[in-house]
Amino acid sequence: MALASFTARFKQFVTPDALRSYLAEFISTFFYVFVVVGSAMASRKLMSDLATDSSSLVLVAIANTFALSSSVYIASNVSGGHVNPAVTFGLAVGGHISVSTALFYWVSQMLASVMACLLLKVATVSQDVPIYTIASEMTGFGASMVEGVLTFGLVYAVYAGGDTRSGPLRSIGPLVIGLMAGSMVLAAGPFSGGAMNPALAFGSAVVAGRFKNQAVYWVGPLIGAAVAGLLYDNVVFPGHVSGRVNSDGTTGV
Repeated sequence: MALASFTARFKQFVTPDALRSYLAEFISTFFYVFVVVGSAMASRKLMSDLATDSSSLVLVAIANTFALSSSVYIASNVSGGHVNPAVTFGLAVGGHISVSTALFYWVSQMLASVMACLLLKVATVSQDVPIYTIASEMTGFGASMVEGVLTFGLVYAVYAGGDTRSGPLRSIGPLVIGLMAGSMVLAAGPFSGGAMNPALAFGSAVVAGRFKNQAVYWVGPLIGAAVAGLLYDNVVFPGHVSGRVNSDGTTGV
């Protein structure tokens, strides 16, 4: 009986619609990570001293804005356009997506991130893939708090962007999410890196083979995402469920 129940539940998550949503998450996350990490590599190649040249930070922030807006848009009608394990976690905590679907999304997102960074490593040959690091004057706890606050803002924007009561403004949800991400990078890039995305930090760390302070990019963002989801649905707009994604993960912004 238990085996039959498990088999039946498993089949719910390997339906054609479900598989399409996992693929959509893979594709959107792949291109997001490719652009963000690639922009960091490009700025490092073009600028001799990144520590004193603020234009490198602006370049990465702009890349984040464009890449995230586009990635969310292309996947929104299939998977919801999460592009981020923290967003998936925040929506799961808020009851907008099942835990099982969230786990499949995580696998798709992390695999996509690793593949994107690996492609950059192989294609550029002479360049190392940059990893997310914290400033020397910061502690891991402080950096985790910063990443948590940044991810709170990002996930709150995701909830607001998917609110069905936004009417015509809902169509610009992906742009708002991208703009929020870009502004966060400008605010915290020199301190914690402004990742706001565990998959982004994980993929680059795997390919580079360096995992120092990796917990910073998981603990803070996941907590921040959960708080944002709970606050939006239960305090700011109590009793309202934003229409971002159903339990099978097939509807979007």
